[in-house]
Amino acid sequence: MGKVFVFDHAKCNGCRNCQIACKDEHVDNDWSPWAKPQPDTGQFWNRIEERVCGQVPKVKVSYVLHMCQHCGDAPCMAAAPDAVYRRDDGLVIVDPEKAKGRRELVEACPYGAIFWNEELEIPQKCTGCAHLVDAGEMPHCVDVCPHEAIWFGEEGEFPAEIAAAEPLVPERAAVDKPRVYYLNLPKRFLAGIVIDPEADEVITGAKVTAENLDTGDVLTTETDEFGDFWFLRVAEASWRVYVEADGYLTRAVDASTVDEDRNIGPIGLYES
Repeated sequence: MGKVFVFDHAKCNGCRNCQIACKDEHVDNDWSPWAKPQPDTGQFWNRIEERVCGQVPKVKVSYVLHMCQHCGDAPCMAAAPDAVYRRDDGLVIVDPEKAKGRRELVEACPYGAIFWNEELEIPQKCTGCAHLVDAGEMPHCVDVCPHEAIWFGEEGEFPAEIAAAEPLVPERAAVDKPRVYYLNLPKRFLAGIVIDPEADEVITGAKVTAENLDTGDVLTTETDEFGDFWFLRVAEASWRVYVEADGYLTRAVDASTVDEDRNIGPIGLYES
């Protein structure tokens, strides 16, 4: 079955230990025949992308791991079968000797995971720390993660996680068969605050219903002690939000999460 990586977005706090560990392991270190030294700058074989979502004051920050997907049907292998190979354990390796001068391999990767080393004139990428794996150790990015957000092991060790996982690029999953599995990837959120503008106060415990106008699905929640409400991990859709509270007229507002996360802002209710 081979080795796989699993990344749990919900456990990542953006410390970038994995990103730094990758540089520490590969800069100035020659791990032939799997990899030549990584340059000091310009390459991140393991990279944490920070995403800032929403509108002030309803803002959330999320972190997503980008790395070689060690695809089951790797586009880089198809582009250069003589220079890229898959090990018996599933790790995809760009041979630093056979790939010399093959700059086109950088463009062959749809995940942006292959980099060009100008000095050595070779394409380079994550090897899954094959040199460590062969020594019975974990890839360095996995080893240093303080929150256990990155896991590595045999595919059979993670049946539940893989069943619940999503691909990083869904439209390519069926073709490439990526072997990095993502849990709890960030989704859209829909949020706001309910107020009584005449009393100049927030309204707590108000019932908030969000209707997906594209599918008819309905979500419900209540405002918290600050008058705020949040619908997390919602679909990219058009919504109609209904707000109800005892003694107030019901209010409906429209909002969209098609293009981005949405802070509706203050929703004022008036006494009935």
